[in-house]
Amino acid sequence: MDRRDFSKKIIGAGMLLQGATIDSFSDYSKNDILKEEKLATREFDVIVAGGGTAGAVAAIAASRNEAKTALIESKGYVGGTVVEGGTALHSFFNLWKAFPGVRKRQVVKGIAQEIIDRLLLVGGTTGHGDVTGKIDYDCACTAIDTELYKLVVLEMLAEAGVNVFTNTLVAGTVKKGSSITGVITQSRMGREFFKAKCFVDSTAYGDLSAYAGAEFIELNDHPVCNSMGLGNVNIEKLYAYLVKNNALGDLAYGLRDGKEGQIIRFGSESGYTIRGKLPDEFVDGVVKLGSGLITTTVHNNYLMFIKVNYKLPVSPTNRDEVAKAELTVRQNQYKTLELFRKYLPGCEHAFIARTSPSLNIRRGRTITCDYDIKLADVIEARHFDDDIMVYGFHDSAPRYQVKNGGTYGVPYKALRVKGIDNLLAAGMLITTDFQAHMSTRNTVCCMGQGQAAGTAAALCTSKNLGTRDLKYNDLRQTLENGNVYFES
Repeated sequence: MDRRDFSKKIIGAGMLLQGATIDSFSDYSKNDILKEEKLATREFDVIVAGGGTAGAVAAIAASRNEAKTALIESKGYVGGTVVEGGTALHSFFNLWKAFPGVRKRQVVKGIAQEIIDRLLLVGGTTGHGDVTGKIDYDCACTAIDTELYKLVVLEMLAEAGVNVFTNTLVAGTVKKGSSITGVITQSRMGREFFKAKCFVDSTAYGDLSAYAGAEFIELNDHPVCNSMGLGNVNIEKLYAYLVKNNALGDLAYGLRDGKEGQIIRFGSESGYTIRGKLPDEFVDGVVKLGSGLITTTVHNNYLMFIKVNYKLPVSPTNRDEVAKAELTVRQNQYKTLELFRKYLPGCEHAFIARTSPSLNIRRGRTITCDYDIKLADVIEARHFDDDIMVYGFHDSAPRYQVKNGGTYGVPYKALRVKGIDNLLAAGMLITTDFQAHMSTRNTVCCMGQGQAAGTAAALCTSKNLGTRDLKYNDLRQTLENGNVYFES
């Protein structure tokens, strides 16, 4: 039995809360476990499962295109990895500085840029700051205030008319043939049935797709992490120390607490790059703990982002192993804080001001879609006849870069979940190829995927079409009307 078949059996066995693939709602109500339960029913055009980086954007896009839209999110806020990771958003631009003579282009716009514009109004972002160090990795740094991001995006969802259901878990699906007819939800109001015509899975873990019987694999090829914000840090003192010891890798300038030209990103990505430059005890400690010395900031005296990685022995869909890791990673965060206080000037009186409420993942289940983006597609700057966005950043640069500072296209077929007629996937749950995933999983790419998935779902609903029947020209025109950038 392979891993996918085993996982499906586990999902099927846990019918009450783990979800199940059921042929019809009437069959579900006759299930022995729930035969006495009558579920309250709500009806929508589009349901977006997961209000994270891709999902919130998908819901806004669907609702703006006149679909009655429900966004179901298990936590009490939206934003996902953007607000829990707290790192800079990668990347709205092509890698122009690494290729002399290449034109600077903002290649992701649309709703993603609208969010940045709104954050600028409330002091919640650095804007697209200028990178002066490691220009072969990224050329612009867009850092955000995690708490203001939650507020701004919730406001945008409300303004778009999205029905937002936070603190609500997708616990199962109901299917008829190869189409989903609805999802079963669980909240403090009890179990409910949400019907819709088209669905978007942006749960990061691929929960909705798995419950609906889609094919998937669990590669477990990334560490999980929890990032933290450190308060009471003298940024300039820490920066000067790193410069003095030749330990500064990344460097970017932008808007910080209302003042232009300030340091907004600095440090070194890996402990190994500072070996021999900073005290051995510090380097040994951060390497052992999986900690990073790279950080971003939107405010004075505050490091928004210090990550602590941890490699799980199994997929992060395993609740029991994750429960153990939650403790280990928080212990490692405190140990990291102690190292910063002891060895880094400017951090003597630092304290943990922010953490994610749970582990952040880079990959959960990878859902099989009609097309699987490969590394060659990314680094050879390939485009498709059904591009829904373009993108120019790779998280393994400079080892892997998009050719000649250009872009590659994310095709619509890469979002269509194989074998299901009315389900799209968006975010880190697509792309099996590890190095291709090191591009497509990044925040700004996920936001662009979300706008495309939400738009397509709305069009399918209005035209009464399955996801494979939607005409690309209709999707492309609607995305262009939504200010999505295309290279041609």
